[in-house]
Amino acid sequence: MRLARELDPVEIRVLGALLEKQQTTPDAYPLTRNALVLACNQRSNREPVTDFADAEVEGALERLRELVLVWKVEGARTERWEHNLDARWELHGDAKAVLTLLFLRGAQTPGEIRTRAERMHDFATLADVEASLQRMAGEPEPLVFELPRRPGQKEARWSHLAGSAPPGTARPEPIATADEEVTLARRVARLESLVAELDADLKSLKLKLGES
Repeated sequence: MRLARELDPVEIRVLGALLEKQQTTPDAYPLTRNALVLACNQRSNREPVTDFADAEVEGALERLRELVLVWKVEGARTERWEHNLDARWELHGDAKAVLTLLFLRGAQTPGEIRTRAERMHDFATLADVEASLQRMAGEPEPLVFELPRRPGQKEARWSHLAGSAPPGTARPEPIATADEEVTLARRVARLESLVAELDADLKSLKLKLGES
């Protein structure tokens, strides 16, 4: 997942709400701004519960639109909004449900994800959730990562990579792609060549100064 910057909590909640309503109430999707504010501040299935003002949600929508993560629906009498994550991040079925829950409720265990995803995707077994998480984490541009286990914790928790990491944890270091590794190797080789040239010039200069 490559973004120009980390998303802030309001932007993440807006995207999570749009994702959720697309999957659970498709007849009401895309959402009006008022419906989106209500969805963001919903008292159930949200951690933490928020009380965002209309202006905060509107500002988040404008910032997300600049990143081409949301857009307005043309032709509707009332202004409506939809996300663009299906195309940008190639989200389908299981991955969309997982990311929705991580956006709306923060870091969770595979067991929690399986239970809470029921209305969005039917994970037959816990192993299915874990397989989805591992696949999403192993992509060239990963969407999620596994958090270190806390003392006494039986199940690992997982978080998304769109925003800052949960308190007390660190985001994983990005893994260079093959193209990036080739580019880096070329840059290193070029720098080594320049250093060799400078070293030769310096030795030549010292000899000339010694002759004079």
